[in-house]
Amino acid sequence: MGLFRHGDRSPVTAFPTDPHQESAWPQGFGQLTQVGMRQQYELGQYLRTRYKDFLNESYIRHEILVRSTDVDRTLMSAEANLAGLYPPEGQQIFQPSLKWQPIPVHTVPQNEEKLLSFPLNDCPRYEQLMNETENTAEFINDFIEMVKNKTGLKAANVESVWSVYDTLFCESRHNMSAPDWVTPDVMEKLRFLKDFGFQLLFGVYKQQEKSRLQGGTDVFRSLFFLVASQHDTTVVALQASLNVFNGKQAPYASCHIIELYRENNGSASVSMFYRNDTSVEPYPVQLPDCAHVCPLEDFVRITKPFISDDRDKECQVPSKGKDRHCDKLCFYFFEMFITRFLFLIITVMYLLKAQSFY
Repeated sequence: MGLFRHGDRSPVTAFPTDPHQESAWPQGFGQLTQVGMRQQYELGQYLRTRYKDFLNESYIRHEILVRSTDVDRTLMSAEANLAGLYPPEGQQIFQPSLKWQPIPVHTVPQNEEKLLSFPLNDCPRYEQLMNETENTAEFINDFIEMVKNKTGLKAANVESVWSVYDTLFCESRHNMSAPDWVTPDVMEKLRFLKDFGFQLLFGVYKQQEKSRLQGGTDVFRSLFFLVASQHDTTVVALQASLNVFNGKQAPYASCHIIELYRENNGSASVSMFYRNDTSVEPYPVQLPDCAHVCPLEDFVRITKPFISDDRDKECQVPSKGKDRHCDKLCFYFFEMFITRFLFLIITVMYLLKAQSFY
């Protein structure tokens, strides 16, 4: 049920002239903060409330599958989320003073991750498209040069500018002082380039082909509640492939929801929601050329162009004999096992007993 970004974290890195280096953060770079833990705990509580008639009140291992990238902040986010989703009750309380219970979070080593990491780096054709995009894009060259000089970076491009914005953004959220050159206007330009960087990755130029090469989307019909703890790029990859990307970085603890319903007449339909603001209910996300409550067969038909039948061929990956066959087999397995993006999918079997949640 939940494809969500991890919670608030420390910066992944610091630029050379940054006065706040790694020692300024209790757990170092790229780690979930206590703010992020609270964000995920609250998201878990929200999901418990939203799906109280679908999920059992107590944790049942056959009911939910939790998958995370093998990164500290996503693993910890999944655990904090589950603490809010499944507070122990009755016999599941193993320590009276502790309102928590252990729930499995599944992952694979980062060097084997092909499900939740985006963009993938094993596709020559995708790299070619990215180079063409960057060469045709209109960058604010003077601004980028200024950022390079102020930060001490040896080279500056959209990716490195994103990193500068991310560092400054993380520091500002934790009340750390910014260098004098970082004015509100500079931060706004950095934010613009950061969002533009996401558009370069998954849109702007040959969006459909980029989405196909990054895996496309597929619907997995399951009998459980699916939760994925990952990164902003995974959320954006899903939304871009569905052609519902709003052009902005997915914020901390944002959650893209896809619900699969079984109607009284036996047919199935799909609805999507995006929770990127805790002050309001998730807003409906509508697949282009379909109603918000989209018949499953139409959902599959509309998303099919974004699914590659032979990714190795489209990526122009050199043949590797037996190894290539194995790669294709493994890719086919994980695409059918969940979805190429492991976007959160709910198979709402609850609707065998009632029409809807609402």
